[in-house]
Amino acid sequence: MLLYSCLQGAHCRLPTPPTLRALKKKMQREGIFREMKERKAYEKPSERKAREKAEAVRRARKAARKTAIREGLIAAPKPKPRFGGGPRRPGMSSGGGPHPQT
Repeated sequence: MLLYSCLQGAHCRLPTPPTLRALKKKMQREGIFREMKERKAYEKPSERKAREKAEAVRRARKAARKTAIREGLIAAPKPKPRFGGGPRRPGMSSGGGPHPQT
């Protein structure tokens, strides 16, 4: 149970070695976490059909968007900055704490 809660992203005090992080990433890619979440409670067949239909629509829209971007019909979205390389805010220094006014 402790491993499950740590894998789910709950705050745990155990160190996360690289092997555990790799396992978590692999489980995330394979959709195991999503399946565990879905199986927590019973899902009525009508709800399941509606969810699967919505997922199929989402997948189709994503595929169409990617195809349109590839063909140049729409512009590709701007890439997000990865390491907070945005403009510095005034008053925010790397030293931390307030500075005395002179």
